[in-house]
Amino acid sequence: MSLTAGIVGLPNVGKSTLFNAITKAGAEMANYPFATINPNVGMVEVPDDRLQRIDELIPAKKIIHTTFEFTDIAGIVKGASKGEGLGNKFLENIRQVDAIIHVVRAFDDDNITSVTGKVDPLDDIETINLELVLADLESINKRYERVEKVARTKDKEAVAEFAVLKKIKPVLEAGDSVRSIEFDEDEAKIVKGLFLLTAKPVLYVANIAEEAMGAPEDDRYFQIVRDYAASENAEAIGISARTEEEIAELDEADKADFLAAEGASESGLDRLIKASYSLLGLATFFTAGGKETRAWTFRKGMKAPQVAGVIHSDFERGFIRAETVSFTDLDKYGSMQAVREAGRLRSEGKEYLVQDGDIIEFRFNV
Repeated sequence: MSLTAGIVGLPNVGKSTLFNAITKAGAEMANYPFATINPNVGMVEVPDDRLQRIDELIPAKKIIHTTFEFTDIAGIVKGASKGEGLGNKFLENIRQVDAIIHVVRAFDDDNITSVTGKVDPLDDIETINLELVLADLESINKRYERVEKVARTKDKEAVAEFAVLKKIKPVLEAGDSVRSIEFDEDEAKIVKGLFLLTAKPVLYVANIAEEAMGAPEDDRYFQIVRDYAASENAEAIGISARTEEEIAELDEADKADFLAAEGASESGLDRLIKASYSLLGLATFFTAGGKETRAWTFRKGMKAPQVAGVIHSDFERGFIRAETVSFTDLDKYGSMQAVREAGRLRSEGKEYLVQDGDIIEFRFNV
């Protein structure tokens, strides 16, 4: 399942540093705007302690984590919606991702140039968001008159789309995002087809100073970002991108020691990856034993045959049933034999909604 989160923000806020830490891909960095012209794409493992526990109880030859894709998109500047700073290209790159990771500078450092000349997280957020709103408004205005004409002919699809456009247009004109609007299921399908930037889910990341990483909630810059995110019903996390890049180079033992010294329970990257994964409504199921114990990604709300298709299309086409045990039950009872004896091994059919943490063996016939 290929889904990607795009890392966006003003130039020099730490996007590429964060991307390097996430993927260790070595994206180009420089202390001037537009060091990153083409989007960098990298894969990262989704941290999941359950895999190790499953392997202890159902041994396999190897463990495979599920992965998540991040795209580092070059910095946007004021006027991007009108093409400033190669804005059209950057906005198109954002249009191709499934979620937005909005990085905001939340640290003081005279050695790193701020494109706005000051450290002001709220102003930075509003600058980016306004450009995305203006780009969406331009898209809506281009469609509005044409769809309205077709809707007058009572064309069913045009009538439905025009109703959605009428719902969206005044919200954008007021400077608000499309994700602030509630849509029913049919409307949501239409919105998805419009590829609007502000309809995408967003996670705000405050790039804080290293000394704040142990308790980001106490940092004054992070508090500004957190409060803004809350006003949008969005989430915010605080990460020191430069420090995370250093941590990413350490082995597990040294990493644990470093985090303990900083007073942090887990790395900011692990929190970011988990939050991004959740942002897209993703969850994990497992296959276990034999050649590999493996984590797989699926969308919450998928039924068993669809989830089987994540592994292979033949599994979905010939689906018979899903032999299922929850991770919680396996962990509790300590073995598959004990799970069976407790009556906790389930045989699920085509209507079963797979849950995060399910360990499944699919039965199929093609």
